[in-house]
Amino acid sequence: MKIKSMTATFGRLDRARLEPGPGLTLIHAPNEGGKSTWAAFWRTMLYGIDTRDRDKRGYLADKNRYQPWSGAPMEGEITLEYEGRDITIRRGPRGNTPFGSFSAVYAGTQEPVPGLTASNCGELLTGVGAEMFARSAFLGDSQLPVTTAPELERRIAALATSGEEDVSFSQAMERLRAWKNRRQVNKSVGEIPKLEGELARVRESLDQLAETSALAARLEGEQSILEKEREGLALQAAAHRALAQKKLSDRYTQAAEEYRAAREQLTNLEEEWSGHPVPGREELKQAQGELQYLKVLDEEIKQGSAALEEAEASAAKAREAVKDEHFAGMSGDEAVAKAMAECAAWQATQEKARKYQRTCPVFIAVGLAWLVLLAIPLFVRHGMNFISFLAVGVFAFNLILACLQKRRVSKIKKETTQILEPYGVQTPEELTALALAYKERCQAADKAAHEVEVIQNAVKEREEKREATREQLLDFVHTFAPEAKDLFGCSAALSRALNIEHDLALARDRAEVRRRRLDDLTAQGAGEPAGEVPELPISDLGPQETDRALARTAERLEQISAQLNQARGTLQAMGDPAALAAQAEELEDALARRRLEYDALATAMDALTQANAQLQERFSPELNRLTGQYMARLTGDKYPAVSFTRELEGLVRAGGDVLPRSSLYLSRGTADQLYLALRLAVCRLCLPERPPILLDDALASFDDARLESALELLWELSGEQQLLLFTCQKREGEALAGAPGVTRLDL
Repeated sequence: MKIKSMTATFGRLDRARLEPGPGLTLIHAPNEGGKSTWAAFWRTMLYGIDTRDRDKRGYLADKNRYQPWSGAPMEGEITLEYEGRDITIRRGPRGNTPFGSFSAVYAGTQEPVPGLTASNCGELLTGVGAEMFARSAFLGDSQLPVTTAPELERRIAALATSGEEDVSFSQAMERLRAWKNRRQVNKSVGEIPKLEGELARVRESLDQLAETSALAARLEGEQSILEKEREGLALQAAAHRALAQKKLSDRYTQAAEEYRAAREQLTNLEEEWSGHPVPGREELKQAQGELQYLKVLDEEIKQGSAALEEAEASAAKAREAVKDEHFAGMSGDEAVAKAMAECAAWQATQEKARKYQRTCPVFIAVGLAWLVLLAIPLFVRHGMNFISFLAVGVFAFNLILACLQKRRVSKIKKETTQILEPYGVQTPEELTALALAYKERCQAADKAAHEVEVIQNAVKEREEKREATREQLLDFVHTFAPEAKDLFGCSAALSRALNIEHDLALARDRAEVRRRRLDDLTAQGAGEPAGEVPELPISDLGPQETDRALARTAERLEQISAQLNQARGTLQAMGDPAALAAQAEELEDALARRRLEYDALATAMDALTQANAQLQERFSPELNRLTGQYMARLTGDKYPAVSFTRELEGLVRAGGDVLPRSSLYLSRGTADQLYLALRLAVCRLCLPERPPILLDDALASFDDARLESALELLWELSGEQQLLLFTCQKREGEALAGAPGVTRLDL
């Protein structure tokens, strides 16, 4: 597989395009020039973006870190050579999901690549998963050291054993550890602690069963004592209630007497006015309001009469202004219509006069033409003959016609003058203005007449209402004061009736208060005395103290009863002691089995650890051999032999050393060279699809000599596998100057 072009709107890249060569491509850019962004774009186009990843302290998730700076949606396209054909892969947004849409087609067509999806794109094209890819062919963000992963471990283990890639020590150990943890993780988690807890609960239930039985017996004794105490307090409370009832009955007798006296006073007042029943207070107040309203109506009628006189004077003046000898007896619209008709007649006569006036020159011209063209030439040649005589006759006839037309024009003009003359105007416009002025005066007169009518109706309405109100008021007052004859008498009768109503109201209120008091006492249980009051038992407790003592005893008895019921319910819920003992025995057996399984799993993990230690002694010789070759070339044969633990911790041995040394003792540059050699070896041995290798500033810590060795090795490997080297320095370009097949790009 080889990259032919990449187009990205990703992070700081805005529709940027990169076209690497088929072998080694050296891509130079300064810091913040987009090198790491291009590297991340390549990885993301293969394996997508983890949208579940979230920002953390000091860390940005890729979906936020690489949001385009331009504000455009995140999208990209890569064209690859894969299995002999060019394919185009595109990723873009789907709703709010970055890189949520995916397509893979053969370049130049819309034919989809079979089996290539968003989820399997990277693994299908590179032959490995995302974790394996990040530990081999992707040297992004200057991360050269390699950490282990299950997929990488299986592939390296295959080099050391039978070639099967299903074997992973860490996965097998993880499964055994999960089984062991399922039995017991620590003192509180797992099946063993769970069984221990259940067994402890059963044993605790057996102990609780004995304690609850003793508690129930004690509570039954306390319940019997409290019931006797409650009975004595109840008898004393009943005696106190009987005494209180007698006092209440005495108050009831007094209240009944007061109510009877109030009713008697009210009856006397009502009988005094029974011959002339007085209306209610609200009706009397309303009648007083009607009396005041009559005064308001009188004032309004007076003001309306004055306004009517003013309106009638204005209407008479407006009618006088309408009198006109030109449009007498007409409405405004009729006057305007008549003026428009006169103007139209004037225009028609004017047009007719102009028409006749235009024909006079025509008749004269025709007569002259006959005279000049026929009569005169013939008379000169032949003397007077019939034709010349006829021509002279035609001339004379046309001359007569012209004279007649002129007289007709004069007559029409005279008629035109007679149309406007009666109105005393000279033009149709003046006649129209005269009619419009007349119309305005007519409208003003109509408006004044309407105002007179409105005021007349209002005054008449108030006079009628005053008369009707006066009659209604007299009729109302006569129901209780027939002697009232006028409005003054009505006012006096209303005032007297209101005072009488006040006395009656006071009597009614007094009787109502006494009745309510009697009803309240009845609601409290009061009535006529029932008989003798029983004697109180010998006690120092008053009524309230007795009630409180009775309430406390009842509350305590209720608590004891509740505790006793709870104890009995607990005994019933706990069941048979024999069944609990049997359950405890079953739990002890299950606990013994789980402890035996736990010990067996621990023994298996120890055995697997020992087997893994033996396997580490011969861990992947092929990987160690190829890494050693690459390390020797990178270091000028200083470290020809290397080896790695299963955790990929590197060990190196110089030419004259007896024992290998850990990579922790190496300088940073030498350690980077070791892990670069390891990554190149992993790519060669474990990546079946030979994907492009991407290095982002991976050689920054190399000295000049080892840099040239590394570039020479990379140039050789690029003959078999495409290689993209990003750098911010000039050294790589200078070292590769003149090397054939190297593509150089500047960002």
